[in-house]
Amino acid sequence: MPSRSSRPRTGLTREKVIDAALAHVDEFGLAALSNRKLGAALGVEGMTLYHYVPSKAALLDGMVERLLELSAGDLFVDPTGPWTDTVRDFAVALRRMLLDHPAMLTVLATRPAATPAALALLERGLTVLDQDGVPLADALDILNSVVQWTLGNTLAEAGETPDHEGTEPDPAQFASLDADTYPHLSRAFTTGAGLDAEQRFHRTLRILLAGYAAELRGA
Repeated sequence: MPSRSSRPRTGLTREKVIDAALAHVDEFGLAALSNRKLGAALGVEGMTLYHYVPSKAALLDGMVERLLELSAGDLFVDPTGPWTDTVRDFAVALRRMLLDHPAMLTVLATRPAATPAALALLERGLTVLDQDGVPLADALDILNSVVQWTLGNTLAEAGETPDHEGTEPDPAQFASLDADTYPHLSRAFTTGAGLDAEQRFHRTLRILLAGYAAELRGA
């Protein structure tokens, strides 16, 4: 493999390659991601990309890192309120990012944050909670629980991801439920009661964080 000193002058950077990979996966799905196709999208030979990301695993790790950075932003750098507000804002941003990149949902759900930048982001999050008096074990529980719940909730909310078309439910099948057999469900699907995904997300997140905060106060 060529050394760093022989890196071709393509104007590429690791960040540009990762952003292009995310855009490619958004459009074509994760299964369609390859160095050849990504290189073609960037106007270079596929082998050129190994100068920036040495393997498929490194590329996926970089994509996870990039999406976490997009979600956290400066939230863990200069928090302006209690830890509950910071973690809430992170979860809200994470959900928004996941809905923008649904094809990456399963990657974030199953691939740990492994790059130095991703680990540094987690460290900053733990620091925010530590500075607010949250013990380390509880801080890890809180961040893991919130991230895992947000991933699972958003996967269910998205309903469809590239390469899984046809597995999502058809809302029309619930539109004409027999009111005598399913009185509550029929009324829910007629009125929309309890079916607002965004409202449910914010409410459950608020309850989750309030529960942790209450338990910590009573500890």
